[in-house]
Amino acid sequence: MANAHVRFGGRAGETERQKRRNRAPSRPYHFNIRLEQDRLCCLVLIGVRADGHKELVAVGDGYRESTESWSELLRDLKRRGMRAPVLAIGDGALGFWGALREVFPESREQRCWVHKIANVLDAVPTSLRPKVKAALHNIMNAENREAADLAIDEFEANYGAKYARAVDKVLKDRQVLLTHFDFPAEHWIHLRTTNVIESTFATVKLRTRKTKGAGSRTAGLAMAYKLLDAAQARWRSVNAPHLVALVRAGATFVDGFIIEREDQRYAA
Repeated sequence: MANAHVRFGGRAGETERQKRRNRAPSRPYHFNIRLEQDRLCCLVLIGVRADGHKELVAVGDGYRESTESWSELLRDLKRRGMRAPVLAIGDGALGFWGALREVFPESREQRCWVHKIANVLDAVPTSLRPKVKAALHNIMNAENREAADLAIDEFEANYGAKYARAVDKVLKDRQVLLTHFDFPAEHWIHLRTTNVIESTFATVKLRTRKTKGAGSRTAGLAMAYKLLDAAQARWRSVNAPHLVALVRAGATFVDGFIIEREDQRYAA
């Protein structure tokens, strides 16, 4: 799958061991590569360094829904010195979340809004989808947590009676859909969805399809790694990169603002 989000850490002049220690998976991601007789599921972790640059953290093979596959990948990174990510971002159908709670229980969780919206729309009639989509965007793009909570309550009131299954998809992940409010407002566009890396993986999947099968699992992994490694140079840094180090250091943010004192806020 993937998409755990912003991994915070890393300083100029660090050794490779120190860099690994300060990395944190940003987005977990998976995609399939066709082999001669089977498919290879690549598990990918992308993170963000303290300077705001996105970076490929790991590429492995396994099973998207398998907690053990993700746990093995995360445990390997932990053994090699990687610190727990401050925040991980992904869709809700992953073994990744069980693995994250096992290996890095202190990490926060954010569900991807794009995946959530798609899942909710699948549970309502086609004719209703534009209105439901607009309501979900009102929640996602709310200016603060209070406004988002009110928009969720309104969504439940409007659609809960007839479309309980669709509403339940939002309610069950209510808290982890709103985690981004506890981070700098400049980072919200990067934290609410996994979109920033979707185009990269679409390109990788297209290239692997054109090869008509990579042959072996080793060759498939090598192909995926080389394509992802080459794509890193085109990844856009996060907004307000100077705030990444503050997040890594444990600064408190409420509705996108850093809290200096209980009675004072400064725009992040």
